[in-house]
Amino acid sequence: MRSFYSKNLMEFVNTPSLEILREISLNNKFDLTPEQKNAWKSEIILLQSKLSTLTSGRIIFEYTIPRVNKRVDVIILYSGIVFVLEFKVGPNKYSKADEDQCVDYALDLKNFHEESHNVSIIPILVVPEASSQKPMTYKSEDGVFKLILSNGENLNEIISYMSEYYSSTEIMSDTWENSQYRPTPTIIESAQILFDNNDVEAILSNDSGKINLNNTANIVNEIIDKSKREHLKSICFITGVPGAGKTLAGLFIAHKRQDYKNEEHTIFLSGNGPLIKVLQESLAINASEKKPDIIFPNCEDCNPEQKDGQRNTIKIPNMSIGDARRLSSTFIKNIHTFRDDMADRLTSPTEKVIIFDEAQRAWNEHETSAIMKKNHNMAQYGKSEPKFLLDVMNRHEDWSVIICLVGGGQEINRGEAGMQEWFAALKPLITNTDPSSPHYIPNPLDLDFQTTRKKEWNVYLSDKIGDSEYVGENKLETFLDGIQYEIFKDLHLDIPLRSFRTKGLPILIKNILDGEIDDAKEILPSVTKNYPIMITRNIDVAKQWLKDTSRGNQRFGLIASSKAQRLRPFGIFVDLLANKDKKTAVPDWFLKNKEDIRSSFSLELVAREYDIQGLELDWTCVAWDADLRWENDQWKHYKFSGTKWQKIDIEQNQLYLKNAYRVLLTRARQGMIIFLPNGDPQDETRQNDFYDKTYNLFKEIGIPEI
Repeated sequence: MRSFYSKNLMEFVNTPSLEILREISLNNKFDLTPEQKNAWKSEIILLQSKLSTLTSGRIIFEYTIPRVNKRVDVIILYSGIVFVLEFKVGPNKYSKADEDQCVDYALDLKNFHEESHNVSIIPILVVPEASSQKPMTYKSEDGVFKLILSNGENLNEIISYMSEYYSSTEIMSDTWENSQYRPTPTIIESAQILFDNNDVEAILSNDSGKINLNNTANIVNEIIDKSKREHLKSICFITGVPGAGKTLAGLFIAHKRQDYKNEEHTIFLSGNGPLIKVLQESLAINASEKKPDIIFPNCEDCNPEQKDGQRNTIKIPNMSIGDARRLSSTFIKNIHTFRDDMADRLTSPTEKVIIFDEAQRAWNEHETSAIMKKNHNMAQYGKSEPKFLLDVMNRHEDWSVIICLVGGGQEINRGEAGMQEWFAALKPLITNTDPSSPHYIPNPLDLDFQTTRKKEWNVYLSDKIGDSEYVGENKLETFLDGIQYEIFKDLHLDIPLRSFRTKGLPILIKNILDGEIDDAKEILPSVTKNYPIMITRNIDVAKQWLKDTSRGNQRFGLIASSKAQRLRPFGIFVDLLANKDKKTAVPDWFLKNKEDIRSSFSLELVAREYDIQGLELDWTCVAWDADLRWENDQWKHYKFSGTKWQKIDIEQNQLYLKNAYRVLLTRARQGMIIFLPNGDPQDETRQNDFYDKTYNLFKEIGIPEI
């Protein structure tokens, strides 16, 4: 049921309050506390007395908002308007947190509830014990009104006044209540919804494109089932544009493929440390704050009485934050932790399915060998991270699957190998399976692999894997020579979900960074129709724009390139967040509330590309320094060393910087502002030319200045 109670207003007003309370209570499937029962009773009595003169319309109690797993206290459909009422029975004043919660509900309906896209939505926070407030009403461009504060006494006047001036075509209540709800949760919200054991299909229903997350998940499930049934070793590469939901697809598959009874264990791995920390902490906080049982996929730590017979899960009512952190870390792990654990033993891992997020960032042989020498005293390791993972999963006697989630143009750090390293690692496994091979590297860890390499790896690719974002200027045929593979169109995610207000943002950013200025000019109007992109030369203006544009609990923050070393005069220190406690700083930045100075809301700490890759905010300020400059009709790349800027001549390092800005410019879900400062002629490191030409380029493309 979408709600606990839904009737026309006249019937509601004329029904005994206890009868209404009884119906609401019977439809409630959660624990019913005396406090909740009394709150409903107070709401019913107040609304019956204040809405008695309304002769039409619909009233709905506890209407579900799936994206955030919440329920709106009361919805009133009247005169073509959706009134969203959030009650707070008990307090005697209006709190900012309650105000933001009510606005969040209104915005969620506007953005994701199809029958609410084109209607006026008026949020009203009702605090019966608070003082009376004079309504300040105005309508935003998207049809969501400014929040109204009320103690309930003037509800009739508010609804009558608003309907007189803003009435519209009557809303068909049945159609509205049963409307398609197409949420686009953040990756943090998605993970929480999954682990609340909700219907994950609701998460995936957002994609209206031809290729969606469901199709991709179905193809992967077929590959896993076939591998299991036919005792195969398989590796699958899922590609996607920035923000298309690759990480979400990985979490969904990992959660779905937990099957304790049939010894099918799955783990989600990533080399993205900040992403792992944020996901682990968000799940832990969510679990420890929930009253109902939280279900965690878990490989080995369940007690028998806690295990679900069909799925390897653990139920702990009211678990502590410590227990929740421990359990979340068994399902979502840093690839380096998994690698170090498996390097110290020769047995096969518990997991039969590994999902590797941002696989293009796997380390090459040089970086992996250096860390293995340091941590495990392996002087001649001779393996890249892709080869190591293939070898580890090859320890299984029967079957195993590796699922690689690959982002285009996302390599941002030294030693990140890219797709070529995966293909290079696959070739020796297939064509050189004995110690006499010229490619065989003597290593104790390899000795047990020779008896288990009974079959070749089955390779499954998306049809976009040959694009330049994934293989550069190389020819895919060269990489795939000697490899057996199949191509599936549905292994590519091409519909951006992060920027749900526009589908063209990744293309716009690609055009800009590729120097395709005419193409950028052409696509900009379609992108900015519902997704504002602004530019300013004043950091205070940028910060105020974020505060003024965001509503409710929409998260905003300041982000910049790790090489943006000359933004310090504007209070932007790109190393500050990185130098804080690495276990808590980034999770605090993403998860703490507005009142916490450690959060992104404070606009005191800036996140770099390393901190924010794979994550997102609603609104961002991208602080642009002189490390990437537009000169002579092309981008030039610089790094700051000592007291001056130096050109970056190495092509790979130029690519890292370009990709860093690609990450930064695709982090905002709803809009962004670019801060590009003025230079200072008195400062040799911040000359006007370093910034003005880039600013003029953005103005030429058509980005408006404030």
